[in-house]
Amino acid sequence: MRLFISLIFSLLAHCSHAQYTNILIDDSGDPEEPSIFINPKNIQNLVAGSNIDNGYHSFDGGLTWQKQNLSSTYGVWGDPCIMADTAGNFYFIHLSNPVNGSWIDRIVCQKSTDGGVTWTNGSYTGLNGTKAQDKAWTAYDPISQTIYVSWTQFDVYGTSNANDSSIILFSKSTDHGLTWSTPVRINKLAGDCIDSDNTAEGAVPAVGPNGEVYICWSNRDSLFFDRSTDGGTTWLNNDIFVSTQPGGWDYAIPGIYRCNGLPVTRCDISGGPYNGTIYINWTDQRNGEDNTDVFIAKSNDGGFTWSEPVTVNDDNSGKQQFFSWMDVDQKTGIIYVIFYDRRNYDDKSTDVYLAYSDDGGVTFTNEKISEESFSPKSTVFFGDYTNISAYNGKVAPIWARMDGQNLSVWTAIIDFPTLAQQQVPFSSADFLLSQNFPNPFATITAIDFTITISGRYSLAIYDLSGRRLTSVFENAYMASGPQQITLDARELGLTDGAYYYSLQKGNEVVTKKLMVVHE
Repeated sequence: MRLFISLIFSLLAHCSHAQYTNILIDDSGDPEEPSIFINPKNIQNLVAGSNIDNGYHSFDGGLTWQKQNLSSTYGVWGDPCIMADTAGNFYFIHLSNPVNGSWIDRIVCQKSTDGGVTWTNGSYTGLNGTKAQDKAWTAYDPISQTIYVSWTQFDVYGTSNANDSSIILFSKSTDHGLTWSTPVRINKLAGDCIDSDNTAEGAVPAVGPNGEVYICWSNRDSLFFDRSTDGGTTWLNNDIFVSTQPGGWDYAIPGIYRCNGLPVTRCDISGGPYNGTIYINWTDQRNGEDNTDVFIAKSNDGGFTWSEPVTVNDDNSGKQQFFSWMDVDQKTGIIYVIFYDRRNYDDKSTDVYLAYSDDGGVTFTNEKISEESFSPKSTVFFGDYTNISAYNGKVAPIWARMDGQNLSVWTAIIDFPTLAQQQVPFSSADFLLSQNFPNPFATITAIDFTITISGRYSLAIYDLSGRRLTSVFENAYMASGPQQITLDARELGLTDGAYYYSLQKGNEVVTKKLMVVHE
């Protein structure tokens, strides 16, 4: 399996047309700061969110999206975090702004049992007078079915008063988001309330293979870590130092109103060779203010010791990489990191890159996944993060981009098992069938195949259920040598979606997958 995955990545990295179809999710109302999650019960069902109250859902693998605006009596005030449990229920964690209460006075959780179409009014945790509850994130334990959430509490948000502080809080729900435990403080070193480098921020929980809870955050130009082995009831007596974060988590990027390098924690519970490894991803400016880079550190002993940081971006260009997010595919153990990247330009032009590793974070392959660059403006708030979700080879990145003064949110169609099939020619004794190109395609695509033994061949197209839709040619004589045919999706009546095509001679059949995405 590992050799096969490595072959996939090697072929993708060297394939000249390894481009990913970009899908516009939303370009109305200046959406930003997006989050996304794949339904583990149905990977064709994706749910996303963006500031300030936007929800999106897709039932065709991210090809098309429907939008709704969330509402709750507790208010919906940004910092969206989307998560799904093993039953396929989605949870939308966000900040509050209640009519009867204070701005961001609690962390709100709304639930959807229909794939993100409708949402409950929600529950909440963290209400503590007028103290501000900010930047929450969540994780799910598939064994105990417990939801964990961690965030920053400000005594007074934005104040420079030395008597006020910021701390990391933790809460959990054991009844699928109906109620929440009383929050507990997990960090020992408090931060200030300015919401900058000396503020304790970036608490993203992760779950270990035996139900451990792991959390890292940034404070005072350093990354700190804590762990619980009893479901969050007790934590370590002292925070564990992970790494310095030169330049802090709050740094300047030309064209970005505000940029941060807050950490993301994930743990491999796939059961594979790196099972139990904890990964922390962040960005910092240790290589200079004009050379922000993406890093990962890992622990193989439950977080007590940490590796030296590994640089994720492989450009060596001295350019800016920023706003990273990480996920670990819990079926394969593969690490995926999304980030903005300026390696190809000398100005503020920005691409979106995906880096992935199948060797436990030792090495990373980088691929550009955005079809076009964009140039942000520092007068427009761009949000504080990107996001990515991965499950069983399906990878769903999400990011904001800017065209003129308009913000929009995008994803890309990435399916590593499918792409592997595209690049590895699969042959019979009599013929070799290559993947159609381009794929996905809007209207026209070409299929190449090589006949080694002349004879009569058939080519047909099927839907995902195996139902035969149309015959391209039937029992046609093909002479030995290279052949090419062209398909027109409109003539064949193919709407947006995934299909299979099969080349057959006698009892020998080779099948490949194609995708139609109309522009």
